[in-house]
Amino acid sequence: MRTGVHRLLRAAVLLTAILPAQTAAAPAGAQETTDSGDESPRVDRLTFRGADAVDTGDLRESIVTRATRCITAILRPLCAITDWGVLEDEYHLDRDELRADERRLAIYYYQRGYRRAQVSSSVLPRGDAVEVVFDVSEGPPTVIEAWSLRQAEDVLSERRIRRASLPDEGDPLDLLRLSDGLTDLAEAYGVRGYLDAVLRDSIAVTPDGLRARVSIDMEPGPRSTLETLDVRGNERVSAGAIGEALRLRRGRVLRTRDIAASQRSLYESNLFHEARVAVPEQPDSAKRVLVTVREAPPRGARASGGFNTVEFVQVEGRFTHYDFLGGSRRLDLRGTLGNLLAGQLNGTSVFQDVLPSGPGVVDPDEFLRPTWQVSAEFRQPTFLSAANVLGVALFAHRRTIPGIAVDEGFGGDLSATRRLDFPTSVTASYRFEMTGVHAGDLYFCVNYGICELLSIEALRTRHALSPLALSYVDNRADDPVAPTTGYRVRADLEHASGLTMSDFRYTRVSATGAYYMPLDLHRRRVLAGRLRVGWVQPLAGTAEALGVAADGEILHPRKRFYAGGSRSVRGYHENQLGPRVLTVDPNDLLGESGGCTEPEIEDGTCDPSQAPVGAFFPRPVGGRSVVEASVEYRFPLGGSFQGAVFVDGALVGEGLRELFGSGSRAVTPGFGGRWQSPVGPIRMDLGVRPFLVEELPVVTEIVDDAGVRRLVRLDSRRRYDPLSESSGFLDQVLGRLVLHLSIGEAF
Repeated sequence: MRTGVHRLLRAAVLLTAILPAQTAAAPAGAQETTDSGDESPRVDRLTFRGADAVDTGDLRESIVTRATRCITAILRPLCAITDWGVLEDEYHLDRDELRADERRLAIYYYQRGYRRAQVSSSVLPRGDAVEVVFDVSEGPPTVIEAWSLRQAEDVLSERRIRRASLPDEGDPLDLLRLSDGLTDLAEAYGVRGYLDAVLRDSIAVTPDGLRARVSIDMEPGPRSTLETLDVRGNERVSAGAIGEALRLRRGRVLRTRDIAASQRSLYESNLFHEARVAVPEQPDSAKRVLVTVREAPPRGARASGGFNTVEFVQVEGRFTHYDFLGGSRRLDLRGTLGNLLAGQLNGTSVFQDVLPSGPGVVDPDEFLRPTWQVSAEFRQPTFLSAANVLGVALFAHRRTIPGIAVDEGFGGDLSATRRLDFPTSVTASYRFEMTGVHAGDLYFCVNYGICELLSIEALRTRHALSPLALSYVDNRADDPVAPTTGYRVRADLEHASGLTMSDFRYTRVSATGAYYMPLDLHRRRVLAGRLRVGWVQPLAGTAEALGVAADGEILHPRKRFYAGGSRSVRGYHENQLGPRVLTVDPNDLLGESGGCTEPEIEDGTCDPSQAPVGAFFPRPVGGRSVVEASVEYRFPLGGSFQGAVFVDGALVGEGLRELFGSGSRAVTPGFGGRWQSPVGPIRMDLGVRPFLVEELPVVTEIVDDAGVRRLVRLDSRRRYDPLSESSGFLDQVLGRLVLHLSIGEAF
């Protein structure tokens, strides 16, 4: 297919292979090391002189010779003052490879349009080591003076052709860019079903090598269709079941994305160690598709563990039967146990304090007890269609929202998923759950707006939370744990009402998107961005269904939006960005320190501004709307270490109008490091919170003369600055830093 480009690429390799080792005379003043008996001295520095038209980082990656370097940028100051070899990746000079590197660099330049480039090397002494210098004479590039492209049929739009990023008139004759562009166009034809499309290119270079004419002819030919499906290698799984799992039907147009989706579908079934879906070379447009598989054991089990700064130690076990009852049906049994060692680790070292603070707390030890989740899920593939999957699940859980509440529930889930493309799917689901929340009185007053004690007791009992949901997922990132290119998009719509048999009634919309852009050829430097938006509206009838008396709207806290944490705005602890209230012990409001009297506290007229800041405990309320964004630059530090700098920000409010007015907002920069471990990147991020002062409402709890507890919301807000009582500069600095430790990238 691209004979002109391939011919020139082969010519570049052959030409430079027969060039003499020294392709240009060494520049004046260059010195070779004297014969000291050491034929392979250590290389301390690598220098390129005269390399102006290309990136020197790419030049370094195209050769074998390397310079000794510190294993990570973090240790460079230590490497500069010590010769301890364990801190360095040490490289020694190989003179045969050095001569070959001259040819490699000449190939590099030739392929990018600099056909007259000449490269020489010199080795200069640097104490006990050497410096390797490559002197480059780039010369003028071969410039495209004329360009033509013709389609036999208008299959691809001009916009799609431009997306291929082919070199244009006036650009250097970059053979690699031209080859990649033609490959992209061939894939564009394949996506449209033209598997036999022919792309012919012609390149004519003038005798002086300075100008070139490029022409491309594209003939799509007829569309390909599926005629037969040939399955090989299967023993236990029937050919019929394999055929049903594929998104290929006889007589339909055969597209490359359908072939890729079919192969991915076989892998995702976990029934096969290997699966290959291919279209052998055939002269006819009616194609035979060859499916080759190697079966895997039908059952699998695994156990894993991990930790983070807010959930402490977790362990997980899973058993899967991949061919349950035959027909590629799947049964998953899963159990997780978390919050292990919470009593010992809570509030120590890097681990956060997850206990709620302040008055009105009921048994805070509930937050230190183990959390757990168990589930059983059955999946029926090819439900009415090869693109559909039916799922049925049963579950139960006990989990915590750190510093807020303990959530317990059980129920079932029914879902139907349709794959629109191999990374894209739409899921409709119905989830019935009986849920209960364990928290203090203040939690219900703050989060539900219910402060009457009898109503709070009613809220503590289990209630139905049963939404009907629709989800859209498009995941085109290259890696599930540490992506370097592509994007992820997820959008969710939930509705719960009396029609869905739910006591909590609401409509909720949310969407999250992330984009990853590599900044070099090897994807070691990545610019990543994330955006999250959400809105939820509580519906009338919730109070009646819950059996409580309430004037306002009631919304389950799990359906509110929170920001802050290791995967959110990293300048804040978990869930601490957004609407919050301060809770305070009434005794701290009395006397000289608080400045209030008991009657003032009881009727809410007490001014809390005189009480010490340390007496108040902030509690996240969550919002009904959120806009959250992050930008992160990830870069190598050497070896298995990677660094990152980031900026996170969010707006959290009670509604769309309040979001940009009275809503909580923050922008927090930060930096961190990652170690690429066998289980994924172990991430340590340090977020910086520049502004801490807030005007927050205050709630306290009193006991009247009859011994009855009552919650009181004070009329005046409290100016809250947790660092206002810090005495030293170091305390002020450290108080604005938040450390997060976790496994996997933040997004």
